[in-house]
This record gives sequence, C-alpha cells and structure tokens, in this order.
Amino acid sequence: MRLLACREHSRSELRRKLMCRVQNPELIETVLNTLEARNALSDQRFAEAYIDSRVGRGFGPLRIQAELLEKGLNTELAARCLDARDFRWERLLQQTAARRFGPKPARERREQASRARFLEYRGFAPAHIRRYIWPNE
Repeated sequence: MRLLACREHSRSELRRKLMCRVQNPELIETVLNTLEARNALSDQRFAEAYIDSRVGRGFGPLRIQAELLEKGLNTELAARCLDARDFRWERLLQQTAARRFGPKPARERREQASRARFLEYRGFAPAHIRRYIWPNE
C-alpha cells in the first residue's frame, strides 16, 4: 500500500517491485488481484495519470505510448487511453517548440533539422513536425 500511496503504478510495475521483496509469485498475484478488486490498483488510472504527467512536460503521443508499453501496459489500453484524452497534439508541439526554441521560425535547413530531431525525440508524429517546420508546404 505504501508504494501505491506515493503514485499510481501499473500492475506490471508493482509486480516487479514486489518480486524484489517477496519471492512467492503466487502470493504476489493474490495481492495484486485483491488490490485490483478493491480498485486500489488500476492500469487505466495509471495510464491516464502518466499521460497527463508526460503531456505536461511536453512529450508527444508516440513517446508516451512507447513508455506506457515499457511500463507493462498492453498496446490496446495504451492506445485507448491516449485517444480518450483528446489532446491537441499540434498545439502541444508548438508550445513545446516555443519553450525550447523561442517564437521565431527556423530559417536555415540546419536549424530546421535540429528542431525536427528534437520534436521527433519528444514523440511527435512526423506529419505534425512537417507542418510545424514547413507550414506553407
């Protein structure tokens, strides 16, 4: 319960942490099932909180989805939670880029490539990046 009091965890994360402390996998599965039954553990709630946190830090949908999969969520749940949050990804991309590079557009190819790499690393879709870098094309 102490682990869940600090922040939401996915079932997979909590299982991994408990395996370090208890060597009985059957007991761990029983505890996890009990926590889910009491609604103290929820992969969907974890995904929603994680998405909100990462969006607040300027990360895009591709990176967030990859991180959710690393945290042990299945592809379907991760995609469903991302779609349900209904973020304006292009607006978030523009805000993230403005925080990093300022309001002026990149004029030189080298600067455009640098911005595109940064935004790709942050997990934004290539189509959104192209529209940001080259809005008139």
